[in-house]
Amino acid sequence: MPASAVTPLDPTRPVVEQLRERVAALERRPARQPVPTLPALAGVVPMQAGAVYGVDSATLALALAAGASQAGEWVGFAGWSDFGAEAAVALGVELTRTVLVPDLGEHWLEVTAALVDVLRVVVLRPPARVGAQPAGVLKSRLRTRSAALVVWGDWPGCETRLATEDSRWSGPVDGRGRLCTRRTRLAVHRGARPVQRVDLVLNGEGETLTHVPDDGVLELATIGQASG
Repeated sequence: MPASAVTPLDPTRPVVEQLRERVAALERRPARQPVPTLPALAGVVPMQAGAVYGVDSATLALALAAGASQAGEWVGFAGWSDFGAEAAVALGVELTRTVLVPDLGEHWLEVTAALVDVLRVVVLRPPARVGAQPAGVLKSRLRTRSAALVVWGDWPGCETRLATEDSRWSGPVDGRGRLCTRRTRLAVHRGARPVQRVDLVLNGEGETLTHVPDDGVLELATIGQASG
């Protein structure tokens, strides 16, 4: 969804009230509606509403939320006591449309479900091991509200799981200079399908995230242009 299709919030009205008004619109969305995704990730993990995506790093978690954020959607981060605002902005997350709940407490499931009610993408760091029952509750909620859940940690029944197999920085020469780029190899797990391996490059300034094609020729994908 392009940013122009999303009605901005009215600064003269309570944010909570306006988010509640959007719940009805969310309920009318198709359950498998595409969720805006950064170009570098769109071909790797095309996100859809009603699905759960697992990641093993903060960078991947932020990147999966950034596409929707850049497209004008609201996103949320739950259970991130060490949430890095600077890193989020560098990857394309718009903080003015971001909800942060650093500490979920013992009622983490209810809090996460409440976020799913009003946000397009919710990124969760579960406080404990999650069983099939609570995972099923949230899965049903995601389909109803047409939202997507990104989980940093273990989660049963993920649509897709991204795991980092290798990550290398480049830049300094003879121990001098600044780190410029980080090349990461990801293993993409989708149920019983064969594991797909892809390379991504993130520059040191956080301006671009690039997918390295199989032929090794880089095609730059700008962070601020989400597809979906």
